[in-house]
Amino acid sequence: MSAEATNPEAAPTDVAVRRRGRARIDLRRLGRAALLGATAGPAPRDRLPDAISHVAEAHRAHHPEADLTVLGRAYALAESSHRGQFRKSGEAYITHPLAVTLILAELGAETTTLTASLLHDTVEDTEVTLDQVRREFGDEVAYLVDGVTKVEKIDYGAAAEPETFRKMLVATGSDVRVMSIKLADRLHNMRTLGVMRPEKQARIAKVTRDVLIPLAERLGVQALKTELEDLVFAILHPEEYETTRALIADNPAAGQELGAVAEQVTAVLREAGIGAEVLVRPRHFVSVHRVRLKRGELRGCDFGRLLVLVAEDADCYGVLGELHTCFTPVISEFKDFIAAPKFNLYQSLHTAIAAPDGAVAEVLIRTHRMHKVAEAGVVALGNPHLGQEPDPAAPGTGLPQTDDGERVDPTRPGWLSRLLDWQQSAPDPDTFWTSLRADLAEDDEITVFRADGSAPGTISLPAGASCIDAAYAQHGEAAHACLGARVNGRLAPLSTVLGDGDTVQLLLAQDTVSGPSPQWLDHARTPAARIAITGWLQAHPESAAPPAAPTDPRPQPSVPADRRSGAELHAELDGEPPATVRPAGCCTPVPPDEITGFRVRGGSVTVHRARCSAVDAMRDLGREPVTVRWGETAQGRVTLVAESFGRPGLLADLTEAIAASGAAVVSANVEPPSEQRVRHTYTLHLPDVAGLAALMKAMRDVPGVYDVSRARHPRGVG
Repeated sequence: MSAEATNPEAAPTDVAVRRRGRARIDLRRLGRAALLGATAGPAPRDRLPDAISHVAEAHRAHHPEADLTVLGRAYALAESSHRGQFRKSGEAYITHPLAVTLILAELGAETTTLTASLLHDTVEDTEVTLDQVRREFGDEVAYLVDGVTKVEKIDYGAAAEPETFRKMLVATGSDVRVMSIKLADRLHNMRTLGVMRPEKQARIAKVTRDVLIPLAERLGVQALKTELEDLVFAILHPEEYETTRALIADNPAAGQELGAVAEQVTAVLREAGIGAEVLVRPRHFVSVHRVRLKRGELRGCDFGRLLVLVAEDADCYGVLGELHTCFTPVISEFKDFIAAPKFNLYQSLHTAIAAPDGAVAEVLIRTHRMHKVAEAGVVALGNPHLGQEPDPAAPGTGLPQTDDGERVDPTRPGWLSRLLDWQQSAPDPDTFWTSLRADLAEDDEITVFRADGSAPGTISLPAGASCIDAAYAQHGEAAHACLGARVNGRLAPLSTVLGDGDTVQLLLAQDTVSGPSPQWLDHARTPAARIAITGWLQAHPESAAPPAAPTDPRPQPSVPADRRSGAELHAELDGEPPATVRPAGCCTPVPPDEITGFRVRGGSVTVHRARCSAVDAMRDLGREPVTVRWGETAQGRVTLVAESFGRPGLLADLTEAIAASGAAVVSANVEPPSEQRVRHTYTLHLPDVAGLAALMKAMRDVPGVYDVSRARHPRGVG
């Protein structure tokens, strides 16, 4: 454990003063001092029992009315149960839960979280049982300790990581405080990683970089995220880290330049009558490194930013107006995260100003409440279950639960709900791991509105998501039958990329046996959509139109038809096990069309209309046709293309004509208008193929439609 975490009185303090006049212990500066080598010796063993007083002091700074007796009892149990245990660094093990708890106390965590943090390793590493924790500290503490214990039970080996983080997500979804404890636990472990072998340091640092840092970002815990970034930076990029470290050390006067700008800003705001606290906020190592890559040579003001704290939201915009009036603003740097908060609760105004001497300083403007949330994220929300009505059917805590017995966390972010949904569908740990890292790599989130007005009225998606992603987010596996969408009231292809604030209405087919096209994967961004589509295609390989297998000249037995196609088909085959016979999607033959078949991969037979262009192509490749014939079934499936002039209500009139004929829409695609012409493609299930001619005539009679024909080309997304 680092000396700063053991004895925070020895650490540098922030100029900001909290309530009751206590100097704030800045976690970023503690981590910065540790990285720069400004460490003290380990705390004497006889000081350990007093260490809980630092936690209590930090806790009282945020929660003046907190009952500290429970922390004292938790510390006594943790210290006695861990007595005789030591960390690899040689320190008494109790220093670890103390350090983790101090980190959370500085972030403003409530008493229950701190109590669970002190005890988070007792059930796993000592003879203390979960029932004992429950008896002495209650159901809430026991629930959190159990959640952290489940996360920690698997070793952090390379093969174990995916399942470990899958369990972490499940535990976090039930109560975000579990992840808060885990993040603080990882931060202290990263601070003391120097006692491990270099290869193990690198492995743990990579996992921290790929998963835990993005999770900290999404949970809004910036204070933990930035220090974790610096610690990972030092391990994985030692040369760049040393360059950045030297750059900071060689510019000790950088803060003075920002300090001079801060004085000017303070004077401007004082003259305007706006009560504000102006602080110089040094950049952490990774931030300095990124700025250097972006701007090249750094000036004094590039080593930090100004932080302006005010009392009310309206004051933020008042400060912005004064700064843009009295200084030269850099307009390209302005961002308003108050009117449009980030998905991790972050709110602030970002701007940059040029001082009279030409120095450009970046400025963050926020209220004290926004600042607390910006630093601590979900930790600042406290107990997410306060005020919830008890559920008599819920064992233990009595709080509302889901159908699978998990507790319901009302503060669960939308992105976390999405992760929990698709992680259950991931077929294997590798798929889960890959999808998790890809999802966490997404920096932005959008919100789209459901046009049907049902609850919940919004869908949260990563930036760049399409209608396909919205369909699976709203309907789950039922989205396999999606045949189109309306975006902001207008028909749009399923491949349409959605924007923040769009209104989406998904159109589903009545035919539950229809499924997604392989092309959907080209437009699916979310893991939930990709996993669901891939699973369906693997379960229905005939839908992916795989390349043909070599021709086998031996006679083969007659095989059954693919019943999803409706019409009954038979193929004359001898000497091979039965396979599936299905109509080709390019020409969708129906009785009484003249047909021919070809063997494809997996032993299936694909049936084409005799005049289909694919037949000539296969024969040119030397493929031998298979004799196929229609059975006695009257039903069938066909794809029709309607060419028309664009007009309002056209889609409704066409679908009405189709419905009047008794046909069911399996899938549909509406291409974007071109020169006032619109092309509609429908795959239809006909109860009696003898009515096909009448159906096509009814569609041609729809005003604006000038041609209806059978499809002769593969279908696109839709």
